[in-house]
Amino acid sequence: MAITKSLALLALSGLSSFGFAAPLEVRDDTVSTDVFEKLSFFEQYAAAAYCQENNNSTDTKVTCSEKNCDSVEAADTNTLTEFENSKKTDATGFVTTDSTNKLIVLAFRGSKSIDNWAANLDFQMEDVSFCSDCRVHSGFLESWNEVQDGVINAVKGAQAEFPDFKVVATGHSLGGAVATIAAAALRTIDISVDLYTYGAPKSGNDEWAEFLGSTDKGMSFRVVHKHDLIPTLPPSIPFFMPYAHVQPEYYITTDNNVEVTANDIKVVPDGDDGGIDIASHLWYFNHISACDGLIDMKVKRMIGSDSLW
Repeated sequence: MAITKSLALLALSGLSSFGFAAPLEVRDDTVSTDVFEKLSFFEQYAAAAYCQENNNSTDTKVTCSEKNCDSVEAADTNTLTEFENSKKTDATGFVTTDSTNKLIVLAFRGSKSIDNWAANLDFQMEDVSFCSDCRVHSGFLESWNEVQDGVINAVKGAQAEFPDFKVVATGHSLGGAVATIAAAALRTIDISVDLYTYGAPKSGNDEWAEFLGSTDKGMSFRVVHKHDLIPTLPPSIPFFMPYAHVQPEYYITTDNNVEVTANDIKVVPDGDDGGIDIASHLWYFNHISACDGLIDMKVKRMIGSDSLW
């Protein structure tokens, strides 16, 4: 997948011409304390996927060199598989057990490398065999296809050893999109998976969003920070690129670098919020991509503007 400066700028500009939605005026009540605690906790697992120490070894404890996952570090964790730099898309992340909280967690890193952004900008849609009438983002699906065998084997092995542990998939940005496809794929092979994504782009069509919204095999929680650009992508163009989001949306109303409370998260039944602030994409309960940053210098040079990041 070749990536060019013009494609990157297309994704990051021209927002009004594609009709991106402004934040909705009518919102439901704030989230419960229980949901808030889960949203903030699994954000830390998404943050941990950016830390290289969790991507290049196995049978180790999950840690965050930037100290932005204290609750995860306090848990008794052990990684079953860690992966990085997959051949085509640079898919990166890990699968771990969490004995303290009785969890099996799949965490996927967000966009960092030039190959990640090539996957992001592959806006084509294609069918998936496990979901009738569903069409998904080709680049995100390819990222999942590159790592699915190792991830599924790790999850099945962990379930055999810990049958009472809940399976959770999480990720930020591109990682959230890959986690979404992972959760869907696992649910279709009779593995219940709860899904938590942060600043994730759209990954498929209306049928895909409806499929993910079913609670038969797990809950789906999609978190968006005020003014975050990335959840508005890819642009939704009827017939050509009919992208849609799983609903509802959990919308963080605070500014950057502000502690988030349960009262700061609104539930939007039919949310499609976003904005044009890249900095907002980096702040979900904390600096979520602090370990490695959201994007590397190669991508900055390709786009031609360090000021965007």
